[in-house]
Amino acid sequence: MATNYRDIPELQEYFSMVENGGKKGFKRVSKWQKKLVKFVKKVFENEDLIIKTDQLSKYLSLQKYFDFQLFEWEKFIFTLHICTFRQDGLPRFPDLFVMVSRGAGKNGYLAFEDFCLISPYCEIKQYDIDICATAEEQARTSFDDIYNILENPAHTKKLKRFFYWNKEVITGRKNKSKIKYRTNNAKSKDGLRSGKVDFDEVHAYENYDNIKVFTTALGKKPHPRRTYVTTNGDVCDGVLDDLIEKSQKILDGEIKDNGFLPFICAIDDKEEVHDEENWYKANPSLQYLPNLLEETRKEYAEWLENRSSSSDFMTKRMNWRQGNSEVELTSWENILATKQEVEAPIQGEMAVIGIDYTKINDFASAGVLTKRGAKFVWKQKTWVCKNSADLPRIKYPLHEAEEAGELEFVDAPEIDTSLIADWIEEQMQTYSIQMTTLDDYRYALMKTALERLGISYENKNIKLIRPSDKIKVEPIIDSAFRNHNIVYGDSSIMRWYTNNTKKVKSKKYGNYEYQKIEAKSRKTDGFFAFVGAMTEHEKIPEEQQGSDILPVFIM
Repeated sequence: MATNYRDIPELQEYFSMVENGGKKGFKRVSKWQKKLVKFVKKVFENEDLIIKTDQLSKYLSLQKYFDFQLFEWEKFIFTLHICTFRQDGLPRFPDLFVMVSRGAGKNGYLAFEDFCLISPYCEIKQYDIDICATAEEQARTSFDDIYNILENPAHTKKLKRFFYWNKEVITGRKNKSKIKYRTNNAKSKDGLRSGKVDFDEVHAYENYDNIKVFTTALGKKPHPRRTYVTTNGDVCDGVLDDLIEKSQKILDGEIKDNGFLPFICAIDDKEEVHDEENWYKANPSLQYLPNLLEETRKEYAEWLENRSSSSDFMTKRMNWRQGNSEVELTSWENILATKQEVEAPIQGEMAVIGIDYTKINDFASAGVLTKRGAKFVWKQKTWVCKNSADLPRIKYPLHEAEEAGELEFVDAPEIDTSLIADWIEEQMQTYSIQMTTLDDYRYALMKTALERLGISYENKNIKLIRPSDKIKVEPIIDSAFRNHNIVYGDSSIMRWYTNNTKKVKSKKYGNYEYQKIEAKSRKTDGFFAFVGAMTEHEKIPEEQQGSDILPVFIM
């Protein structure tokens, strides 16, 4: 028989706090939480779900061993993630994503959740739990929270009847379930038989390599679960951004949830930071933690004095990614806004080609720049030499760009320039190329390959770019980013290239110039090819018949 969610205090109390606010609830609530409450209510109203209230009560009784009581938001997600089931007996929300600001208690919550699942109250045998993070210290955080409870003299004698433990593994005696902490070494995890996997500080994951190893081991035990906990972070276009995008689409009704429960707390706009009442949007525990509130006030004052050196305040305390305004090319929001669709090119559409590479035995990129009204549309191709010494340092998943057709690996001592010329020749079958751009000191290697296409200095259809040309076009590019007029399509590698670029004051010219943030592992070739093409953007008319931009993907 289905459970009436209105009879469950752990749900109703949280619903009331979000919907009523003020003295009866949270001082301020983010849009994410308002959408979540509507989403959860709709799920219960449309599905016959069962909440195992007896089991929930037993689990919550274990709070007596912790030095804290769960807050309302923690009881809410615990009820849904651990104790809510479909009619077929499977968990309704096996996957939980929690993004709350620093100090909210996410690791304490994770420790409680895992402690419950290896306790005698969990009936599943050998329900092993792996706590994963990119660094051992972080992976140990929730593990050590449980270990310290077991080592507490006030509880040790009693708990020895139900658990045995050491500094590497904690085991429930009745169900033989184990908790272990794991670090970011995906190669050594084959053969896992996890019941539940925790990913701590997901913002640090740049790709899915380690996550895939652990999640593909799920399903061998009943009720497979995943819990992702994190603050915001500075890794752009990584796992965290995917989870946030997925959460938004679920809460906006664009996709089915597929058992994924998104719990996100963050300010709704960066300007909200200046009103202290809005801080509660990012930290649902803050109204109960006066010491944390005082520390947040102190950090806010320091951030106001030096926003660059105190950028962690916005990222970690407000869950709003700030970046470093002194070096970033543009905001991540603006880079993400390049993810727009565009209609197929028109036969004979005017365009400019841009080419860039640092070393021909490393990376090389070329692209086609067109215009659609005020929009600058860029389509690129990258070639990567398999013998590049920098490949082991690169964390970006190059194989994904290869699968998307935007990247080609070259198994040779260096990238043959004829490969670039062949790609340009293909573009010439569709586009009317008005100009090709290339740095003047890279022209020598490309000269012969381009001349067979009729592209030469003598034919006046190649522009050899100088540093001063890039500096002159920087204000135009900056304005286009801010107004979301740069279109890459769904090109993850172009977002990566762009995010790897910084602006610095030119000592010679006084204006901004582009530089790499880091020379070896953060490539910029695709973006610099785009900049080169932009120096000749006036060669392309803004209006070309039959061209329209489709709506921006909402992230």
